[in-house]
Amino acid sequence: MSQSTIRNPQSEILVIGIGNEYRGDDAVGLIVARRVKDLHLVNTRVIEESGEGASLIEAWKDAHTVILADAVSSSSKPGTIHRFDAGTQRIPSKFFHYSTHAFSVAEAIEVARTLNQLPPRLIVYGIEGKNFRAGPGLSPEVEQAAQEVVKHIMEEERFSVGAGGS
Repeated sequence: MSQSTIRNPQSEILVIGIGNEYRGDDAVGLIVARRVKDLHLVNTRVIEESGEGASLIEAWKDAHTVILADAVSSSSKPGTIHRFDAGTQRIPSKFFHYSTHAFSVAEAIEVARTLNQLPPRLIVYGIEGKNFRAGPGLSPEVEQAAQEVVKHIMEEERFSVGAGGS
C-alpha cells in the first residue's frame, strides 16, 4: 500500500451528511455530503447517516475533525445557515426536532460529550428548512444554502490541511 493510500484519521476531515432524501428539505445534509464527495477534497472522507445518535457516535469515534450537515427548524428564515462549534458551545436541541429517531443530533452530541466521546473538533452546519413534507427536492432557499455550506466546508478543509490536521 502506498503512503498516499494509508488512511490517517488524525489528519482527515470526516464530513457527515444527515437526512432523509424523501422528506423535502430534510435531505439537505445528504445533498451537501454528496457535493463535497464529488469534489474529491484532500484528506476528506464523506459519509451519509440518518441521524440516529448511536450511529453518529460510532461514525466519528476515531475522527479528529468532524463536520456535520443537517436540516434544522428554529423559526429562522428558510435557508439560514447556523454554524456551531460543539467544542465550545452546546447545540440547541430545538433546532433538530425533525429527527424520527429516539434522540436528535443535538442530543447525540451531548451524550457523546458526557461520555467523553466527542471528536476534538466537531463543527455542525444546520440549514434552516422550509418544506419537510414527503417527497424529494429542496426548496430554492435551502438549495442555495446547501451550495454555501459546501463552500464553507471547503474552507474548513483548507484550514485543517494548512494547520497540519489539528
